[in-house]
Amino acid sequence: MFDKIRGLFSSDMAIDLGTANTLVYVKGRGVILSEPSVVAYHVKDGVKKVLAVGEDAKLMLGRTPGSIEAIRPMREGVIADFDTAEEMIKHFIRKVHKRSTFSKPKIIVCVPHGATPVEKRAIRQSVLSAGARRAGLIAEPIAAAIGAGMPITDPTGNMVVDIGGGTTEVAVLSLGDIVYARSVRVGGDRMDEAIISYLRRQQNLLVGETTAERVKTSIGTARMPDDGRGTSMQIRGRDLLNGVPKEIEVTQAQIAEALAEPVQQICEAVMTALETTPPDLAADIVDRGVMLTGGGALLGDLDLALREQTGLAVSIADESLNCVALGTGKALEYEKQLRHAIDYDS
Repeated sequence: MFDKIRGLFSSDMAIDLGTANTLVYVKGRGVILSEPSVVAYHVKDGVKKVLAVGEDAKLMLGRTPGSIEAIRPMREGVIADFDTAEEMIKHFIRKVHKRSTFSKPKIIVCVPHGATPVEKRAIRQSVLSAGARRAGLIAEPIAAAIGAGMPITDPTGNMVVDIGGGTTEVAVLSLGDIVYARSVRVGGDRMDEAIISYLRRQQNLLVGETTAERVKTSIGTARMPDDGRGTSMQIRGRDLLNGVPKEIEVTQAQIAEALAEPVQQICEAVMTALETTPPDLAADIVDRGVMLTGGGALLGDLDLALREQTGLAVSIADESLNCVALGTGKALEYEKQLRHAIDYDS
């Protein structure tokens, strides 16, 4: 009873706890917070104190002195560092929810399809201890499809490929639920790692994650440029031969070569999903095509690379970065219709 009264004062939320970014959607207001999933700690005599969360903490990644640690609590879509994740969720809820004393919001969080019961419980616990009244979980592919505006409640096949920071979720949906889903641990982070190791092997240059991410977002592409070179950009790092910092030029063709493996893994996951789809739903997918969502969908020419491999029409969702958060938010607004997709207890 008391919880119900508290519920009247609180604004319910939907959280997209991503490996790279966390987005918060507030009922009736839309997505009002989007920040990197990074927490910076100050460690003194073994005691940790939170210094910064989100945008400010991200600037510290890879640039911290010994007494400060910048941590990314989410790895591959699930919680890797429980306490840090709890602090981060608390911070974001407080930032969005000004009246914190009396009200406790109901929160829906999306989880990767491949998350184990233990990982799901970790997410649920950290949301509850961060101050939620109830914590519901929704599968990421369903949220991504709703956010992309796909008619998932119809009795037709819809295919969605959600490429996040830590995982790529490939799913075929029909009648508001998952027919087939596969979660591959390849995403934006794996692409950054591929760029780092390529530059180390080919150019003898050591660069950090931040630089690799900048290269990926600026000139990253999934297939070779037509002229065999493409545009180029200057990057700085440490020369491994003589140990001094230096600046070199990298071209799009080099980055395409570096990203060939993660892109191939994503294509293979899509192909596997198509092979195991029931024939009638496969016929619908030929008709409707494949929808790409998530930050990874913004990689240059990824839709073309997938189209070449599968022969299907591939389209990118309008707000691909916010798709999952918008979908989780819509699940909050239309809770009655999507009751079967939200899991409140376990």
